[in-house]
Amino acid sequence: MSNDRIVLRSEIKPEYSAETKVRTTIVAAGEHMQLIHATFEPNGTYAMHSHPHEQMSVVLRGRMRLTVGDEVREVGPGDMWYAPANVMHGGEILGDEALEFVDVYGPPSKSQWVLDML
Repeated sequence: MSNDRIVLRSEIKPEYSAETKVRTTIVAAGEHMQLIHATFEPNGTYAMHSHPHEQMSVVLRGRMRLTVGDEVREVGPGDMWYAPANVMHGGEILGDEALEFVDVYGPPSKSQWVLDML
């Protein structure tokens, strides 16, 4: 995680999980929010999960069949979603392109839990 207030995409140094085929990093954490960047390889897994944090996300590239609670929709670049605290969410990465998105979590976690979860 950077202490910088402005972070360029080229400066992001993600951690990689071979099991889920995802690269994640906590880009920044403030008093009330946390910014996370995630890239899932094609055929990767964004497993169904929940956590005690609210999550707002924006897709930068790629496509996914996303489930949030009882709602299921296909999302792509520019699409957004909101997962309330403790609501199950996850998705199936579609196509041959990586899925990249940014998340804002509130409140921020005091640990690196998100890197372990994804």
